[in-house]
Amino acid sequence: MKRTLPAILLRHLLGFTLAAMPLWTHAIEEPDYEVIRKLDPVELRQYAPYVVAEVVLQASAEEAGNQAFPILAGYIFGKNKGDKKFAMTAPVTQTAAPVKMEMNAPVTQAAVPDGVRVQFVLPKGVTLASAPEPLDPRVQLRLVPASRWAVIRYSGTWSQSNYEEHLARLQAALDQAGVSTQGEPVFARYNAPFAPWFLRRNEIWLALR
Repeated sequence: MKRTLPAILLRHLLGFTLAAMPLWTHAIEEPDYEVIRKLDPVELRQYAPYVVAEVVLQASAEEAGNQAFPILAGYIFGKNKGDKKFAMTAPVTQTAAPVKMEMNAPVTQAAVPDGVRVQFVLPKGVTLASAPEPLDPRVQLRLVPASRWAVIRYSGTWSQSNYEEHLARLQAALDQAGVSTQGEPVFARYNAPFAPWFLRRNEIWLALR
């Protein structure tokens, strides 16, 4: 699956990037985690629970990224009941999403090639009870429970080749250490599109079994 964010995003999100510039060019808040093991160049992390605003789109990863950013940015910049604005946090994550089925027996889930979930992390202290209700029905709020992830960090562009190179490194390090994972890889971005490619912090996450 292609997981890139093309330059055209700048055109779609000009207002968003200008508003976010003072935030995404400095250190910003991210979820709490503890490094429980290091497998150079990989970290195994234990994350504390956190709340996200997310949208799931039936589109390619590239198009989902284009479509999701203005939807989610709208929510955190005041498009919610109460007109509450949130500080920008990181990372923005993107992954393939399972299909949610109608309740029946048995209940099954299947991954679809073009279903993509994009999430914005909400600031610490925000709970499902205290987060304002989105005005856009496509935006959903969700508590991400405490979880463990294998993570590789790298800089550079959001190109497919850069992503695949580091995903392969992540998987090779885990295979060598005998560490098992599950689910789809998560692509995490910590910088706005206007950040120079050589200063970007990118990560790929794989959930530990």
